[in-house]
Amino acid sequence: MDMRPDPLVMMTSSVQDQAPKPVKVAAKNVNVYYGAKQALKDVSVDIPVKAVTAFIGPSGCGKSTFLRCINRMNDTVASCRVEGLIQIDGKDIYDPALDPVQLRARVGMVFQKPNPFPKSIYDNVAYGPRIHGLSRSKAELDEIVEHSLRKASLWEEVKDRLKDSGTGLSGGQQQRLCIARTIAINPEIILMDEPCSALDPIATARIEELMAELRSNFTIIIVTHSMQQAARVSQRTAFFHLGILVEKGETSQIFTNPTDKRTQDYITGRFG
Repeated sequence: MDMRPDPLVMMTSSVQDQAPKPVKVAAKNVNVYYGAKQALKDVSVDIPVKAVTAFIGPSGCGKSTFLRCINRMNDTVASCRVEGLIQIDGKDIYDPALDPVQLRARVGMVFQKPNPFPKSIYDNVAYGPRIHGLSRSKAELDEIVEHSLRKASLWEEVKDRLKDSGTGLSGGQQQRLCIARTIAINPEIILMDEPCSALDPIATARIEELMAELRSNFTIIIVTHSMQQAARVSQRTAFFHLGILVEKGETSQIFTNPTDKRTQDYITGRFG
């Protein structure tokens, strides 16, 4: 388990933005139930545009549950009930008139374990643009695929083997392929649920570098068990414990001067 982040890591961590950014995702009084069990209790948080926001906390604290509320993936769980308000750009994403499929085109997701389709590298990236009708010709589709692979820092490694299976890549390359697949439909928000937990340190470093690059174009929300990673990649951090959002704020403040004793105890390794 990670102990308190090294101050040098904090100093070299992503610089906090000087001016407050506009809110992209706003949650107010969100409660989530699985049957009779309450998984999230009265969560309220604003997530800024074009920044990396990290959700941290011990296993089972509700951080992934909340992440999945933002693209309505909990809709697929029959026993799940979500109460409260979640807005993207001021619009309620649980409005019955809103199409969840269109929402998920705006809110992409990268999972814990790399999950490329059993298709070629090219077809993995082209899949979303094809089903959403984002290209009018093969040339346009080629351009989207190349652009997405470049954005995911994978193009130079795979440009000569686009017809090879995506499942034949290394774990880190597969995860970057999944990020390219997400980017290809040009979402506004990218959710990342423990995206590095199955990767080695070198592959993890590549994904972290990639997040730093992508935040200039996308709003990124990452769930991570690694406090070191949260300190390195995020501008804002939210700490969850037992289904409660205990504390939120600038990453530097959360790690160096938390206001809640539970946050202090977690980041110093007293529990977790």
